[in-house]
Amino acid sequence: MFMRYIIPLLLIVLLSACEQAPKADKATITEAHPVKEGEGNTYVVDTVASKLQWIGTKPTGKHTGHFRLQEGKLYVKDKVITGGNIIIRMNSLQNADLAKTDPVLQRKFETELKGPLFFEVEKFPQATFEITGVKDFKPSVSDEVVMKDANYTIQGNLTIKNITKNISFPASIKVENGIISASANFNIDRTLWGMNYRADKSLQDKLINSLVNISFVISAKR
Repeated sequence: MFMRYIIPLLLIVLLSACEQAPKADKATITEAHPVKEGEGNTYVVDTVASKLQWIGTKPTGKHTGHFRLQEGKLYVKDKVITGGNIIIRMNSLQNADLAKTDPVLQRKFETELKGPLFFEVEKFPQATFEITGVKDFKPSVSDEVVMKDANYTIQGNLTIKNITKNISFPASIKVENGIISASANFNIDRTLWGMNYRADKSLQDKLINSLVNISFVISAKR
């Protein structure tokens, strides 16, 4: 009798755990901010060495993948980033976890993500991130920082599907020998950019978590 009730309970707990986005640093999202032109030296983003990865979750598991960058520039004065922008090539979206196990399902999944239910890449071929501010990272006492070497807070306007929101997140930034190395890991709510498909929690096993994990490594050279 005990097992009759404990097994369904365990299944519910496991499924609930699967719905959660990966543990990541907190991103604050507000309305768009004014963009100022950067000052100092120009660094060109290395689109081959830079990586932009995503993780989406649902009750039955998760999917991982990446986008490729089209181009980008960062401006640095006194070893501090003062501005810049990055353009993401949305049609470059690729799924990684299905590539070896089920290529047919992988292509179907990628087509769905690129279609009208999500990114609409034919209508919106680019997404952009424009830096609006960079300041020293000073977490509050209650903040649990995932990226332990975070030293700056990056603030910028993220435009997807012609919708612009300002996001702010901790990042690790190093400027050495004419090279910028920057990395971050945070979660954002896709519904704020008009992607509401299966975001209603009442859908249960058909739910797709509205929180999406974003991580990036950016390399730029003078």
